[in-house]
Amino acid sequence: MNSVFEVQKTIREILLKILDHHSLEQLNKIPAGFGNNLIWNIAHCVSTQQVLVYKLSGLPMMVSEEFINKYRKGTKPEGDISQAEVDEIRTLLSTTLEQVQKDLADGIFQTYTEYTTSMGYTLKNINGALDFNNYHEGIHTGIAMSIRKLV
Repeated sequence: MNSVFEVQKTIREILLKILDHHSLEQLNKIPAGFGNNLIWNIAHCVSTQQVLVYKLSGLPMMVSEEFINKYRKGTKPEGDISQAEVDEIRTLLSTTLEQVQKDLADGIFQTYTEYTTSMGYTLKNINGALDFNNYHEGIHTGIAMSIRKLV
């Protein structure tokens, strides 16, 4: 299971670099042809990971329902976010990854509610959720890398 976390750590490091190299204005800008911005894509990765890993396992999430609702699939930025929110998202990129690793090692994932993704792939257990999450974060990292060239 180490490789799944090595991949996610690499993805999260790329997202952190995007945060480090873009101003608040750039993070909030929605380029022509896109429905969202850099910070939405980054926060969406955190939000989705929490739903796929914790919520579907029947466990408490590390983020609020408000955070989930703001960055869930099908949403878009409703306005600019503050530097404080960017700082929270920056912290969550690391803490949520570290906590999943600890919780998996501690064996807390005992049940899982099957879920069919919009890609048509059915998640049946925590291992499938972790694998799919990397795929999902990879997609949004690619989108963020495209957006960064336009802001």
